[in-house]
Amino acid sequence: MSSAANTLQRQFKDLIRSPVPGFVVDLKDENIFEWSVAIIGLPKTIYEGGYFMATMTFPSDYPFHPPTFRFDREFYHPNVYDDGRLCISILHPPGDDPVSGEKAEERWNPTQSVESVLMSIVSLLADPNCSSPANVDAGVAFRKDRELYDGIVKQQVELSKQDIPPGFKMPTSEKDFMIAAPVEIEEDDNFWYESCDESDLDAGDDDDFEEDDEEDD
Repeated sequence: MSSAANTLQRQFKDLIRSPVPGFVVDLKDENIFEWSVAIIGLPKTIYEGGYFMATMTFPSDYPFHPPTFRFDREFYHPNVYDDGRLCISILHPPGDDPVSGEKAEERWNPTQSVESVLMSIVSLLADPNCSSPANVDAGVAFRKDRELYDGIVKQQVELSKQDIPPGFKMPTSEKDFMIAAPVEIEEDDNFWYESCDESDLDAGDDDDFEEDDEEDD
């Protein structure tokens, strides 16, 4: 099993045990390199009631290069392309980018994790970056016609409800939203760490991180 697969298994297990509020993660076809991610709309926002499905795909050399994040349905937002791809600095390749002006510390580096990406997505939904929008029309509407913008988002919220799994309890308050109950995982499940010792994996990862620190952007 590759180092990338081991790293992803560990991060997936951590997120199942201690979920990031507002997100539900799962594997697609038991493929550790392709995750199904659901974003739950925060109460008292225009996304309230929404259950937005997305796919997170990881490269074979993860965590040295970033995953991609793509919404499964149309998602109207200044920082989401027409094909559903999310444009956010943390998912841009390592290194300074003189074209965009992004500094290395704003972009991906091997110390990032799925959890840090999800937290960045929460911030971006609440506070879009309209200075260089992936969706120009959405960027203009957000700045100049908020009624139009909110109306389109609310239509998409209604469509997203079709993806809510049977029996899933949607949060009805901010308190419910912030409570993320851990899921029990059987420790003898062969899926986890089947080919390496966890302490060996940690040591190997740390060495790799030190090697790449100067190359991160």
